[in-house]
Amino acid sequence: MLLKMFLIITFVVKIMCFIVKGKLTMADIPVEQIKHVAGVRFQKIGKLYHFDYSRFPELKAGDFVIVETLRGRQMGQIMGFIEPDADRDIREILRPATPRDLVLQQYWVEKQPEALVVCRETAADMRYFDDVKFVEAQYNYDGSVVTFLFSAEQKVDTTTIQKRLQRKIEAKVELRQIGPRDVAKLLGGFGACGETRCCSTFLTDFSPISIKMAKAQGISLNPSEITGMCGRLRCCLVYEYEQYVEARKQLPRRNKRVGTPFGEGRVIDVLPLQDAVMVDLGETGRKTVMREEITPLEEFRRLAEKAQQPCDKHGDGACECGKPAGQRQADIVAAKRKDASSDKSASDTDDTPKKPKRRRSRRSQEKDGTAPKSNQSRRRRSKRRGRSGDNKNNTNKDTNNKTDS
Repeated sequence: MLLKMFLIITFVVKIMCFIVKGKLTMADIPVEQIKHVAGVRFQKIGKLYHFDYSRFPELKAGDFVIVETLRGRQMGQIMGFIEPDADRDIREILRPATPRDLVLQQYWVEKQPEALVVCRETAADMRYFDDVKFVEAQYNYDGSVVTFLFSAEQKVDTTTIQKRLQRKIEAKVELRQIGPRDVAKLLGGFGACGETRCCSTFLTDFSPISIKMAKAQGISLNPSEITGMCGRLRCCLVYEYEQYVEARKQLPRRNKRVGTPFGEGRVIDVLPLQDAVMVDLGETGRKTVMREEITPLEEFRRLAEKAQQPCDKHGDGACECGKPAGQRQADIVAAKRKDASSDKSASDTDDTPKKPKRRRSRRSQEKDGTAPKSNQSRRRRSKRRGRSGDNKNNTNKDTNNKTDS
């Protein structure tokens, strides 16, 4: 905090001195100090991390610097400079590396194989690390932190081995699990093509690769031909994938009928890199035809069928199909619309007054028998019928009693 305050005060004093001498005006003073961003790399082939080097504008590409990271203080090399991004919070470079720092780094790099041997011996004494492969040990520039990189098929609890290693090694011990591609990158070697592996030569990041890329390039799906030394899909499958996709868009698909200078045939294979297709011509045999010599027969047939249909183009002028006015589909539709609108206007212009319908009462509707039957009326009728039935039964009983007497 005190260092920042000291730098700010010195910057303000310099500006005031320039103003007094007349070499600088208030319009030339920047509102805020512009950040200068440098790309720093910590490994020979690794990702670039961005840091602010505003405090050390004399730094150049290739210089070594000391920066603060999530794993402590590390030494990195400046690889280039980029434009600052206002949305990102960029850490500052602590200081340029001194010759002593470079000598210390070289000393601890030589100590890494010894630390790896100690780690492997400690893991061999324990039963739970038989399936774990320790690949490399990495010291930081001053030897205060050592990181052991290992690979395993499943997640491993490293608490116990970390405690044992901490007793044997003076530096702070960290263990980090890496994937099979990172293991191949650290080990190096040659690929199936006979050249040095791409991951250990120039690849700083691994792109996602799928089996779809191999299918698009017509590569055999034999695992020995599409997998690398790491057991995963080869990184080189992504190099030409976009070119294959763009080339296939311009060529007809398989089993499609096309016209060629040798006659009509069926596409049996697509050759994207040659910009050609293999066509089966029947008795003539198979021929390789370039894209410029192909005639899309199916598209021509669709256009011919569409040309035979009635024209549906709207407009007052002459139609491109050549049919006279009145026979076009658009003219027929327009005539029907015109007839419908004329009938509607004729009904609207009729001046004969229409008497409003008078609503009839319920009783008049019941007399005429046009009243709708509701549930309530049905209930009333059923009650009336029940009463009349009871009265009839009572009269019959009375007559029977009189006759008996």
